[in-house]
Amino acid sequence: MWSAYFDSLGLVKVTDKDSSIAVHLVYSTPDNFAGKVLYKDLKTAWLRPEAAERLADAQQRLKQLRPGTGIVVYDAARPFRIQQDMWNVAKQSDMKYYVANPNKGGGLHNYGLAVDVGLVDSAGQALPMGTPYDYPGKESYTTAEDQLLAEGKITRQEYDNRRLLRRVMTEAGFKPITREWWHFNVCSLKEAQEKYKRIE
Repeated sequence: MWSAYFDSLGLVKVTDKDSSIAVHLVYSTPDNFAGKVLYKDLKTAWLRPEAAERLADAQQRLKQLRPGTGIVVYDAARPFRIQQDMWNVAKQSDMKYYVANPNKGGGLHNYGLAVDVGLVDSAGQALPMGTPYDYPGKESYTTAEDQLLAEGKITRQEYDNRRLLRRVMTEAGFKPITREWWHFNVCSLKEAQEKYKRIE
C-alpha cells in the first residue's frame, strides 16, 4: 500500500542502501506505548535518500569500531495520518512530551528525516541501552547519562552502548536530541518544511 506513495515522494527503503541494517518497526507490532498496531500496512523502514545514506554510513562506521554489532531501526518515515493516531493516545499520558503534536505540524518522522535506532549483536539481539525504546523518563535523556551512571541507574555497558550509537550517528551527520537516546534528526523541522512535502 505504502510503497508506491513513498516512492512517488522520493523516499527509499533503508535496506536498499544497506541490507545489513536490521529493521524492527515497533509500531507495526502491538508492543509499543499505544498497545496496538499503528502501522497496519507498513513493514519496511523508509527515509529520504540523504537520511538513508547517512544511516548506511553510520552502519559502516559501527562495523569498523565494533565488529559484529549493527544498527536496528525502530521507526523511520511516519505518515501524518498515523501521527494523529499516535497523538490521540499519547496526549493522555506522559508520552505527550515525546510525541510531536500534529496540530503543530508534526515532526521530522513525517518528512522521512528522523530515525529511531538501537544496537544489535551478530545474532540480531538488541543490546542493552539502559531503557526500553520509547521509555518516557529521565533515564532516556542523553544529557543525564553521566549522572545516571554515577547513580547506578544505567550500567557501564549501557552507557558505552549509548555513546557508541551516538558517535557513529553523529559522525555520519545526524543530530541527537535531549530526551531520547534512540532518536536522530537530519535537519531542523523548519528546513524540512521548506524543502519537502509532508508524508500524509
